[in-house]
Amino acid sequence: MASALIPILRPFFSSLTETQTPISARTSDHPRTLSRRDAISLSSASLLLFSLSPTDPAYAFGISGPKEWLKDQKKKSSRFLLAPIDASRESLRSVYLSLTSRESDYTDKDLESLQNLLRSSARDCVPKERSSLVDFQSKTGVEVCTFKLVLKNAASLLDDKDPAILEAENVLNDLVRSFGSLIVLTNGIDMNLPSDRKKIADAVMESISFLDKFEKSVKDCLEI
Repeated sequence: MASALIPILRPFFSSLTETQTPISARTSDHPRTLSRRDAISLSSASLLLFSLSPTDPAYAFGISGPKEWLKDQKKKSSRFLLAPIDASRESLRSVYLSLTSRESDYTDKDLESLQNLLRSSARDCVPKERSSLVDFQSKTGVEVCTFKLVLKNAASLLDDKDPAILEAENVLNDLVRSFGSLIVLTNGIDMNLPSDRKKIADAVMESISFLDKFEKSVKDCLEI
């Protein structure tokens, strides 16, 4: 029974002998693949805590050392905050495995599935790839990029000009650009051409590298 709890990474493409099922119906094949709503829900328990500043009225309860206490709580809850990053990384690894473990017989449906999974992994941080509803929300002033929300929560106790925040913002910009370039790169490719698959696989690994760097920068803000 214990082994059933360990997620096994598998390619997101089904084999040719399997019935092709839409990505949305096969979430169990993607360990830790989260929708934007799921990602926000995972960190919602820590959202209020993470968003408080040292000058917030919520501190006026006579708690000794509130800032240090909040730092400690952030560290204890960090796995929830970092969950969207981990989920995107696992999705990208699934894409990479699929591109490097199968040589041919890709279909248009496979390409569509790949693009959808990449958009999901970007967590609404690439403006041109947002749904109409999410795009509307962003235009009303609502922050829709999950990675930006993660950083905002992680850095809520730091000064705006803190070097850790500035570094994390730079890495986040690189990450968003890499996702945008990766999604654009999939337009018009022939997945049955090894050279095209290699281009996508290399770009996927680059995005994974930026995800790793972003995760580290968030942890630096949390001091873990």
